[in-house]
Amino acid sequence: MLPGAVLWDEVGISLVFALRDLQKSRRICGVLLMAALALGGCSSQLADMTPSDAQAHPREAGSYLPVHDLPPDRGQVVMPPDQRAKIEAELAAARDRQAVATKDAK
Repeated sequence: MLPGAVLWDEVGISLVFALRDLQKSRRICGVLLMAALALGGCSSQLADMTPSDAQAHPREAGSYLPVHDLPPDRGQVVMPPDQRAKIEAELAAARDRQAVATKDAK
């Protein structure tokens, strides 16, 4: 035999083993895929199960928040402008005092 023939024979044998491994891995991947799909179909049913001591929550289909409904009108009167100006002036004075106090602290 020629040395090249021996090498070719070794390559052919390793190729056969590689193809067998590929066929095995394809089968394994197929089985795993089918198991994942089967278990995935059961997951929605498992999510619906509740423990025996859990409180039952009623399911209301389409219970969205009322987006276009406006809240009822307030019963309180709007703050008068002079009282609002007085409160804004008090808040501005408090802000200025705090700004001066932080500058002095540094």
